[in-house]
Formats: sequence, C-alpha cells, structure tokens
Amino acid sequence: MNEKLNSMLETIRIEAKYTASQTGREAFDDRVMQAFQEVDREAFVTQLYKQQAYDNGPLPIGYGQTISQPYIVALMTDLLDIHSDSVVLEVGTGSGYQTAILSRLVKQVYSVERVRELAESAESRLQQLGYNNIEIRCDNGYYGWQDKAPFDAIMVTAAASYIPQDLVEQLKPGGRMVIPVGLEYMPQQLMLVRKNESGETTTESVLGVAFVPLVMEEDKVSG
Repeated sequence: MNEKLNSMLETIRIEAKYTASQTGREAFDDRVMQAFQEVDREAFVTQLYKQQAYDNGPLPIGYGQTISQPYIVALMTDLLDIHSDSVVLEVGTGSGYQTAILSRLVKQVYSVERVRELAESAESRLQQLGYNNIEIRCDNGYYGWQDKAPFDAIMVTAAASYIPQDLVEQLKPGGRMVIPVGLEYMPQQLMLVRKNESGETTTESVLGVAFVPLVMEEDKVSG
C-alpha cells in the first residue's frame, strides 16, 4: 500500500477514537475504510497540492471550494449507514472525491454541483477513472434532485444556514442525511437527520466542523 495512503488511513482511525465521545463511533465500518483504500485522493487535487493529497486537512480546489479533510469525509460517509443497494444524493460534488468514495459503497450516486466548471471537471475525472454509477448535474443543491428522489441517504458537503426542507422531503422513510449547519466563519455543527418509517424526522448534533457555505437559493448558478 502507498505509504502516504497508509498514514492517512491510520490518522483517520486515530481521529475516530479521539472524537468517539462526541460522535459515538470509535471506529468506522470496514467497508468505508476499504473505499478509502480504493480511491486515490491524489487524483482529485490540483497539481499544486499533489504533495499534500494525503494530509488530514482540507485543500483548495478552486472557485472558493475545498476537498474536505479525509477524517471528515470518512465520518460523514460512516454516519449515512449506506449499503450496496442504496441510492444516494450528494449536494456539492466539488472535485468528485467524496462522490467516488460513495460510489464504492452504493448502487447509485446522484451529485449536484452549482459551479459549472467543477461539475464538468469532476464528471470528466470520474469517467476517466472508471466510476460508472455516478450522475452529476449542475444546479443549486438547496433544491436537491427531485426527478431522482426519494433517496436512501443524502450527504451535503457545504454548510447550510438551515436544513433545506426540499432535501428532507426527498429523503426516504428510514433514510439519513448528514449536513453541516451554520454560517461561514461562525460555529458550525455536523448534523445527522433521521427520517423514521412514519416520515417523522429527528436531528442530532454530531461534531463541530468548518465548511465552505452552501449557496443560498437566491444566488445564481455559475456559468
């Protein structure tokens, strides 16, 4: 195994134990960790940051966006409790790294990215790398992807000021959504939203985080 990749995986394991009192998860599912071994993070960062690809921190990918810290990617993925037959919505494709991780764990990933340049480059990158169970759309993530709903799980990779009702409605009964909530440069919380079989939802604060903002409804899509 790549030495840097091995170090990244070990850091994720250490971080999971360190934050277990907050997250309730001392270790992440073996399938999640296997997906991290299979997806090369270096392929999803710009040339400028190749040497830092396996560091446990976020990296810029352009257009004011970042590729998230590996531990946070692992935590959010694990919290979704997804299975091989799950259909998942991702809001915020970015470079496509989280998208690729999800694709190794589920039947189908639908991903929405508002920055056209990122959506197009991620789609091209994922196709070249052989990921064939991913569909990407350039649109405003606050509205989800109604045509493909409902979803077994929803992951939001940017911080919303509130939990969008459209996303809650597109979540299947029994499904889960992971979403950072809070304002930019202010305290944010990673929230786990559960919808029971009756359609009622509960929310749980998991961990303090720092994400770029999820653009509000009134803002226009880039491009």
